[in-house]
Parts: sequence; C-alpha cells; structure tokens
Amino acid sequence: MLVAGIKSRPVYRGLDIQPHARRHVFALEGEGALALLDRRTALDGPILSRCEILYAPCGSQGRGHDEALLGLGAGALWTAPSIATLVFRLNGTLATARMGTRLYISGTEGFIGQAMAVALDRGMDHASVVTEHRGSLARRVQCVHCKGITEDVTTSPFACGHCGLALLVRDHYSRRLGAFQGVNVDAEAPGTAPAPEELFR
Repeated sequence: MLVAGIKSRPVYRGLDIQPHARRHVFALEGEGALALLDRRTALDGPILSRCEILYAPCGSQGRGHDEALLGLGAGALWTAPSIATLVFRLNGTLATARMGTRLYISGTEGFIGQAMAVALDRGMDHASVVTEHRGSLARRVQCVHCKGITEDVTTSPFACGHCGLALLVRDHYSRRLGAFQGVNVDAEAPGTAPAPEELFR
C-alpha cells in the first residue's frame, strides 16, 4: 500500500561508508549484516580499527552472519540476544559518542525505526544517520486509538494486538515512534472490515 508523496515515509539510501569519520558505529539486525559485509572492500585497516558493530541475529535470515562479521576484524563486535537489548546497548554507546561519530543502521524497518529513535533522542539528525533496509518488509504499527504497538505486521487490515480493533495500515510514519500508523477500518460500521491481505512480506 505504498502511496506516493507521503513525506514521512522513510527513505533508505544504503550503507555508504564515510572514510573520514573518527568512529563508525554499526547497528545491524539479521540480514542487515549483509549490508556491511557487501561493502567489505571499503573497510581498510584504519577504518576497521575505528568500527564498533552491534549485531542482533534475530532478523528474518540472520543465521551465520555473526561469524562473517567477526571475520572482518573490527575494533569491537558485540552480539545481542534481542533487538531490545541491542537498542539498550546502542543508547549507551551513543551516550558517550563524540563529534565525528557516524551511525549506520541496517535491518528490517521496525529495527531501523527503533534504532533511529535512539539516535534522535541522543541529538543526532536523522539525515546524518546512514540506513539500509534488509530483510522482511513486515511493519511495526502503532494503533492510533489505544497507542499500542504491534511488531511484524504483514497484512492490512489486521487486528490490533492490544485493543482488537481492525486496523488499516497506513504509509504515514512516525519517526519518533519508529512505527507506521494503523487506523480503525470499520469504525462507522463495526464488523464490516475487509478480509486481511498480505502486503508486507
């Protein structure tokens, strides 16, 4: 359900390594590891010595990428057991970041949104954070009625996991929440919601 012209919709330009950054912080989830591994030719010794990689292998096809990341020889590699743990660690890492730190985020949209929210809270400009989408197109959706957030939504409409309303998944995106917006599709005639259609695989 991509609607042209919605300015809040995120744009992922790809992991372009900035060679002159003083420090490189990579927040990667699942297949997001491949975004960095595909650019290994841009990672020479001096750049790698200034790299810190935070990786959560819980994405859609994350198996085995941690060994490949270890093989890069980065200054630091930390593997997280969950996205929540990685986001917590990223918050601590950015709390001590200095000028010249470049943040790179790659993985599913839900992961990118959560990591980006941390960066924004730490005073980074969203335009300066380098992002690349990899993996599932499933969405992180906030119900505008109960404010609950449901992860990994692949259909529209879908039943809110918090209040049960049938929600139409919009392309409107909240950078603050790292989530798309879901609105009640049958508010005026309860029980008339159309059948769910898989749109975000």
